[in-house]
Amino acid sequence: MGLMGMQENGSEELSEIPLGTKTKYNRMDSDLTETKHGLQTNNPETNKYVFVCAIFASLNSVLLGYDVGVMSGAIIFIREDLKITEVQQEVLVGILSIISLLGSLAGGKTTDAIGRKWTIGLAAVIFQIGGAIMALAPSFKVLIIGRLLCGVGIGFGVMIAPVYIAEISPAVARGSLTSFPEIFINFGILLGYISNYAFSKLPAHINWRIMLGVGLIPSVVIAVALFFIPESPRWLVLQNRIEEARVVLINITNSEKEAEEKLQEIQIAAGSANADKYESKAVWLEILRPSPPIRRMLITGCGIQCFQQITGIDTTVYYSPQIFKNAGITGNSQAFAATIAVGFTKTLFILIAILFIDKLGRKPLLYASTIGMTVSLFSLSFSLAFLSHAKAGIILAILAVCGNVASFSVGLGPICWVLSSEIFPLRLRAQASALGAVGNRVSSGVISMSFLSVSRTITTAGTFFIFGLISCFAVAFVHYCVPETKGKTLEDIEVLFQNEGELQVSQIEMGDAERLMQKS
Repeated sequence: MGLMGMQENGSEELSEIPLGTKTKYNRMDSDLTETKHGLQTNNPETNKYVFVCAIFASLNSVLLGYDVGVMSGAIIFIREDLKITEVQQEVLVGILSIISLLGSLAGGKTTDAIGRKWTIGLAAVIFQIGGAIMALAPSFKVLIIGRLLCGVGIGFGVMIAPVYIAEISPAVARGSLTSFPEIFINFGILLGYISNYAFSKLPAHINWRIMLGVGLIPSVVIAVALFFIPESPRWLVLQNRIEEARVVLINITNSEKEAEEKLQEIQIAAGSANADKYESKAVWLEILRPSPPIRRMLITGCGIQCFQQITGIDTTVYYSPQIFKNAGITGNSQAFAATIAVGFTKTLFILIAILFIDKLGRKPLLYASTIGMTVSLFSLSFSLAFLSHAKAGIILAILAVCGNVASFSVGLGPICWVLSSEIFPLRLRAQASALGAVGNRVSSGVISMSFLSVSRTITTAGTFFIFGLISCFAVAFVHYCVPETKGKTLEDIEVLFQNEGELQVSQIEMGDAERLMQKS
């Protein structure tokens, strides 16, 4: 673990901070000033630089998305070429999510040791090696080895990208920028679906290898990008590399004055990490034996991660060709064409989410998302149970799948990663985000590896009915456990969890502070 160092006058700065309720209003004051500053003195060059950094940091997500999308079609030809069983098919699909927990668990410690930026590069290298092994695999055993490596790389990637982007983004745009990994996951899924359709007519012994091999291209771009994107200024402060952090902040803020103010905020927020010497045991002890505020953060962050997957989104994407065949579509080409429509829908609605996440806020989009998913999942269950192989049933099934992925993409998909990267204090952020990512990947793996078996037992319609019920619980979870974090700095968000009542009244207090500022 890296040691957080302060400047020589750090303790004097801490002693000058007013305590009590005045502190809270001073923090809100600085937040409002930052937000106003970001809107009024918008620097196109700064915004462009942060925007490009967020894009490069999100490229690992293309690898995950492409793998999810392409495997939905490649698995059909792998089964034909390598003569694998249904159980082996489930293992091949789901093992990536299960094994990615190793990458996520190691990701927190790795990113604190080598930095956010180089952890992104490590994720790409591991995935590239695994992807090459899969594309050249002569047997199921070798295929699984490559799959395991891909899973570790994805575990690193899904954990680090939102953390890195959140730590370089201004509060006014953090929600949109932190959603970039989800955009790229959706874009990767779409590319995977297109790849399935484009190569499906080639011989079965070679088409799935080309499908998997094409997914290695983004990792080459990541290798080049590492020479241009900066390290996280918050990580640099933790390493006592204050001057380097200052240089990065000058590049990603609108002025040197704003950079200095932000640097002081980061140093103050990291003070508790300095007090604990930022030891790994101390961090995990605080997570395993949390105080009430940390417990509420963990419930929110890990809970939203699990709900993202146990509502069945990965099974919808992985097994969409089989779902459409159950609905009555015949032939691989027709099923693959229908999945492309699903991919376009998913990508389109994630772009809508990006436009509104920092305008409407997190909770309104989460409400729309979870309610929409509930309706879509119940509709899909109905179409498969009562209208299977009828024209109306096929249309309803396609609309229900598109509605499910659209609802997911407009809220639960991107906001899950936004929340998990912004609600934890700096001293715990990497490890706690890694823990949430583990819950996400384990949930995905369990659902994906059991879908075919469960569907055979209670039918596909019954399985999606259960997903619909789980989605109902997700609506309640959003209502009771998720605070609104729109427009707040990472340091201000910590205040929301200090007192339980603040989860409900935080918006009212912020409005009061805003009116006081206007009067003054």
